Amino acid sequence: MRYTFLGPEGTFSEAALLSVHEAYDAERIPSASVASALAKVRSGEVDAAMVPIENSVEGGVSATLDAIAADGDLRIVREALIPIRFILVAPEGTLLEDVRSVSTHSHAWAQVRGWMGERLPHVDYIPGSSTAAAAVGLLAEGSPGYEAAVCSPIVAEQHPQLSVLASDIGDKANAVTRFVLVTGEQAPLPEPTGADKTTVVIPLLEDHAGALMALLEQFAARGVNLSRIESRPTGEALGSYFFSVDAEGHIANARMADALRGLHRVSPGVKFLGSYPRADGVAPKVSPQNSDEAFNEAGDWVRRLQG
Repeated sequence: MRYTFLGPEGTFSEAALLSVHEAYDAERIPSASVASALAKVRSGEVDAAMVPIENSVEGGVSATLDAIAADGDLRIVREALIPIRFILVAPEGTLLEDVRSVSTHSHAWAQVRGWMGERLPHVDYIPGSSTAAAAVGLLAEGSPGYEAAVCSPIVAEQHPQLSVLASDIGDKANAVTRFVLVTGEQAPLPEPTGADKTTVVIPLLEDHAGALMALLEQFAARGVNLSRIESRPTGEALGSYFFSVDAEGHIANARMADALRGLHRVSPGVKFLGSYPRADGVAPKVSPQNSDEAFNEAGDWVRRLQG
């Protein structure tokens, strides 16, 4: 197996990938962007990619939501939850008062803005492709255009030439980022565990009153809870959106399968991105009338009526 992750080495994406037992001793190839990582999966260069999809502070990672929704040829087969800790690093000899600009990934910057506003209110933010890339850039020949970077502690461990100017600079001590392991659509679906998620991409075919309700009621009527729903522009026209949705349950469950059938009837362009185990192992709370048994019994009843 060959894996890729949002690189370079030392990113939280690599930490998420290393939580997958099969990937620990496998070939791991860093990618410069989420789009690049998923392109490697689509081309067959790698078997799977670990990419960030959601953060407890900043919400959905738009680069991933857009790239994974672009085509219906990818599958999410696993998720990982990684606690996030940030440090501020700089080349040896740099003092905190010397810092005039800081680079990091946009989601990382969103999680340290409070600390920066209090300790370094006058610094400029320079966007980086990843937290590790911003930190490693400080060691390149020539000036990178910034004096310090926000990254994970493991980057400083891997590059002792970097000095840690400040530790635990995140605004939220319990911040967590959710990552997903993405394969090609030919990959077999993970077996249901009783604590699963299903991810779908739903286009809003017509913009009219009740259009979103028609989509959501397909889940509500079957007792399927949504753990995440986000709208993203399609890029085709102003006001044209699709919805990225995580629902509690597995497509092998009768109630989830019935919800997806109803969803396809309302929005035939819906894209199924996979059913996979929840990282936290929390099973959904399902009322008796919405259990798989109730749906199977109802189906048997209709078949009996049909003769």
